[in-house]
Amino acid sequence: MKIRKELWFGFSLMALILLGVAAMLISAEQITRGHLGLLMLSLVVVAIMLGFPTAFTLMGMGMIFTWLAYDRDTDKTLTLMVQSTFNVMSKDVLISIPLFVFMGYLIERANLIEKLFRSLHLAMARVPGSLAVATIFTCAVFATATGIVGAVVTLMGLLALPQMLKAGYDVKLSAGAITAGGCLGILIPPSVMLIVYGATAGVSVVQLYAGAFFPGLMLAGLYMLYVIILAKWKPHLAPPLSMADRFVPLPPLTQPLADGISNRALPALLAALRGRRNLGVPAAHVLRQLGVVLLPLLLFLAVAGLSYRVSTAAPEAAVLVQTDSVSTPPGSAVEAVQGGLQEPPGAEQGGGLKAPPGAEEEAASAAAPGAVAAPAAAAERVPASRNFWIGTGVGAVLLALFYLQFTFQRLEIFKMLLASFFPLVVLIVAVLGSIVFGLATPTEAAAVGAAGGLLLAAAYRQLNFGVVRESVFLTAKTSAMVCWLFVGSAIFAAAFALLGGQELVERWVLSMNLTPVQFLILSQLIIFILGWPLEWTEIIVIFMPIFIPLLDKFGIDPLFFGLLVALNLQTAFLSPPVAMAAFYLKGVSPRHVTLNQIFAGMLPFMGIQVIAIVLLYIWPQIGLWLPHLLYK
Repeated sequence: MKIRKELWFGFSLMALILLGVAAMLISAEQITRGHLGLLMLSLVVVAIMLGFPTAFTLMGMGMIFTWLAYDRDTDKTLTLMVQSTFNVMSKDVLISIPLFVFMGYLIERANLIEKLFRSLHLAMARVPGSLAVATIFTCAVFATATGIVGAVVTLMGLLALPQMLKAGYDVKLSAGAITAGGCLGILIPPSVMLIVYGATAGVSVVQLYAGAFFPGLMLAGLYMLYVIILAKWKPHLAPPLSMADRFVPLPPLTQPLADGISNRALPALLAALRGRRNLGVPAAHVLRQLGVVLLPLLLFLAVAGLSYRVSTAAPEAAVLVQTDSVSTPPGSAVEAVQGGLQEPPGAEQGGGLKAPPGAEEEAASAAAPGAVAAPAAAAERVPASRNFWIGTGVGAVLLALFYLQFTFQRLEIFKMLLASFFPLVVLIVAVLGSIVFGLATPTEAAAVGAAGGLLLAAAYRQLNFGVVRESVFLTAKTSAMVCWLFVGSAIFAAAFALLGGQELVERWVLSMNLTPVQFLILSQLIIFILGWPLEWTEIIVIFMPIFIPLLDKFGIDPLFFGLLVALNLQTAFLSPPVAMAAFYLKGVSPRHVTLNQIFAGMLPFMGIQVIAIVLLYIWPQIGLWLPHLLYK
């Protein structure tokens, strides 16, 4: 019987784990409970690699070794299991998981992704490798809205892969762009993985969301930059779109304006409003098109006006102003506006602070409307800064250039973006903005997102009983899986701590005399290697409880460590043999696309993920600037 390479790799790795544990037990002078804890950890990893369910493997191994640690006392074992389960399931933040997942499934079934991809790849037609760039951009936007890796990779495999192959794109590049872009959903908020890490590590999910936003955008930008450079360097791997593929048909009522007046949208529509020059096009149609064309101008004016109000606002300071009708009492605190409240005369001399004569009457008169606080809004505004006028001027020039290039074809693309891209952006901004700026908790924002998903599905006429039923079923299935993982992780962590495995690992790590930098490199290398045989769920729930207690020893911020782990765990979906993104894509690919081609296409993007981790470590403010700005 011929065994595949993936199986050889898995069996070899399991054999190495078992041999390492056997060597540890044999070389130990005395087998302690800590050694049993490491044995439990290795058996859990091997059992998961053999295909046993992760949650029940964790629970089963945890209970067996807890029973051994308690000298076969069944009552204590069951008590620990119940207490661990209750403690982990009583965390309020877990309520947001089913709501975010429900939002994702509803948006997926609203069929927005096809319109989004079509409009984006037409808008980026002049960019080298436009189809692959549009694929990554679509994956990033859709992954942000849904957070479901399997759904994004599968849908983009059905939608984008045939178009890229038809356009002559390299199979490896096409597969890598789809799988890498789809995996952004576990990094860019609202990510279920960040919720799981936050609940496991005791880190604020709100701060994790704020911190992961810019690293996620950075990683997506690096993906697109790689595709553009590769398409520019080797055009045969990503040929430019033909004119037929770039062609955008105009509506019948718009075509006469483009042919008879001008192909530039704004001048043609303004000219069509003058008497008979509308060429038989109804004025209502012209006004509707003109309203769409003027949207960028209205947005620019709104942003410029808001910026002007902010830049010219007077400094916030309340001052005391005395009205003419009431005189200032002698020695009162209102005499000096600049100095605030002052001591009465003679207080600086010996004898302590004495009440001046008539102080009680003066205190009563102070409550009268003689002294009032003038708000800063009544003060005169300061002149706008030079930077404001420079920024406004540059924006006006760019807007003018935009309208010079704004043809009727680009108007149709813009309307497609309005119908597909902007509703998702509004939903994402509403959900993430309410979380990041403290307007709502993650659970409340998730409820808003779920309601928004229902509204989007209804707006695109995709909301029916079948869609809601399927979304609820898939949400319950995914949420149950995550909750069982939490329960299994809690029981396993309790058993591991009871056996002294955590203490043994701490002693071993501290005995190496590592610097914080060396510890970070070692931990990220271990997580990177674990990503090859394990999924992110197993890595988070099994190994994070081991790493987190060590962070205090090395003075490492758990928030920063979580951001590094989130970037690193991108590899868990792309690294064989358990590269779930590859199997999702293979399930919807043409027969001539092999798994080896998909794996080969993912390797450059794994290298980009390593570069992103290095960049985040060198410049930690990429991830920490926004949380520190908002919450410190």
